[in-house]
Amino acid sequence: MEAKISSDEIAYFNQGNVKLTTVSSVLISSSPYLNHPTLPQMLAQEMLRRNGPDVSPTAYIPEVAQIFHQLENVGRIVELFEMEKARLPKFREWCEKRSLANFRLDDVAHCAPGTLGAAIHHFMATSGYELEFMFKEIPVVNDFTFYLRQTAVTHDIEHIVTGFGPNHGGEIALIEANLQSKARYFCAELASFFNRIPTYLKAKTMLKDVLFYPDAHVLVQEAQVQGQRQGLNWKYPLMLADWRAMIDMPLTEVQAELGITPVPEPGLWQDTTDLAIDPRQDLAQAAE
Repeated sequence: MEAKISSDEIAYFNQGNVKLTTVSSVLISSSPYLNHPTLPQMLAQEMLRRNGPDVSPTAYIPEVAQIFHQLENVGRIVELFEMEKARLPKFREWCEKRSLANFRLDDVAHCAPGTLGAAIHHFMATSGYELEFMFKEIPVVNDFTFYLRQTAVTHDIEHIVTGFGPNHGGEIALIEANLQSKARYFCAELASFFNRIPTYLKAKTMLKDVLFYPDAHVLVQEAQVQGQRQGLNWKYPLMLADWRAMIDMPLTEVQAELGITPVPEPGLWQDTTDLAIDPRQDLAQAAE
């Protein structure tokens, strides 16, 4: 048995195509992303490879993020920021206040048990991670640079308040909740800008899972649904939350304040990252 596509079927799906020619001496497309010298190969590798100990599942995230930003029309993004600040008071307040949530351990060491600050302190103390992991060297000089810094440092805080842990299912659920919330809150063009990199992260995970990790593939279908359900209940995108103003609030009150519901049971999907890990012997065979 062979799954074979006939020439007639190929012709059916390609009817209306127009052959274009060019005098260019290099590969060229109407897509700036396809024209980039390294991005297509990078995306293909990340979406089609197996996971393994030789290359982290998070490999190339900074590189891909930087390329996407380099290809943006930053002037247009700044225009969209101004348009949305005029329309959305909460977004305007967030941009003007610039309350950067780059907490260190000492910043939240005083927080009482059960508060958001205590949860942040526990996360950093037990994981060994810092909240800032990208764009750390960019100075906050305008709305756009504040957006870059703030949305990088708040990723793990969002894990804490949503209950979607930093694991295979939780990452997809958190991405999906953010995609839904931003698409409903911002104008389509700015929402698409905000959602570009998260969509890449979701796409590469889902394609690898469906190609190589059946149990993980089934899991992320559930995670998407739970993420969508919660994200649709958020009062506004979590990127606009003033976390510094809430560190001494009980975590349950923070969740109520932001409309974070339903909150999953603690430990949901805790060991699911193991569903997308290949045994080392498979890698050795592949190398041979």
